[in-house]
Amino acid sequence: MTAPALAHSTELGRMYARSLQDPPKVPSITTVIGQQSTSLEGWIGYMAATAVSKHPDLSSAVGNPGQLRTVVRDSSNAAEQFRDAAAARGDRVHNYCEQVALRALDMPHQLAEAKEALAENGEENFALRFDHWWSEYKVQPLRPEITVWNETLGYAGTLDLVATIGGRLCIIDYKTKGTDRNGQVKSLDAKVVMQLVAGMKAEESIVDEAAGTWEAWKYGQDPILLGVAIGETEVRTLQANPQVLKAHWFKFASLRRVWQTSLDAAEAGTPLLDIAPPGQ
Repeated sequence: MTAPALAHSTELGRMYARSLQDPPKVPSITTVIGQQSTSLEGWIGYMAATAVSKHPDLSSAVGNPGQLRTVVRDSSNAAEQFRDAAAARGDRVHNYCEQVALRALDMPHQLAEAKEALAENGEENFALRFDHWWSEYKVQPLRPEITVWNETLGYAGTLDLVATIGGRLCIIDYKTKGTDRNGQVKSLDAKVVMQLVAGMKAEESIVDEAAGTWEAWKYGQDPILLGVAIGETEVRTLQANPQVLKAHWFKFASLRRVWQTSLDAAEAGTPLLDIAPPGQ
């Protein structure tokens, strides 16, 4: 996950401030969406079991309880390690995509450094596939990595790219995805629709982070919402179905209320009090 200037990591999740001098005020789009319950217990167990089966010391640990406990301990956080590695990879890919847009806009960029960072981790194919997609779709960037705000509902977020493609205004969200056994990039989770529609429904966008200057959101009128899955073998472009946007917006608004009620409950006071037996 990238780190926009106005974003803060807090106990309440990622939150945004109005300027570099202000404290965080509203939850991020991804924090709101994260209120939706998603169980990862099965995946976590699978990752741990797989790590045990592939541990280099497993064969020698069989019949040795102490050494076997060490193998289990080493493997227990496999899911966390995988998640952190995937997040770091996603940051590198997103940074490369941003630098491509900055170069296209004749703005200062660090494209060579971003490409080198991918190469150092054996991830240069992500850049190759993205470059091909960028050329094939004839992307004309307008605003990369733009932070937006909705005061009415109370949230903020950073959109990966606003651009025109084929003469149509597009709001684009990149997702770095793995490749299946058939060599095809894996599809996107439907949650990306909420993320895109929340961006579309923004009311303001940042002009100057230090000064806290914002302007009215200029790109929310009938854009095409695109989720772009970037893999090592291909890039898959998916459009949010216009027929479902209203329902996903209502779902996002409901999750925003869940976040608020959770905050209200946490700040209401001590939830449980000791009580003495009667008559004392």
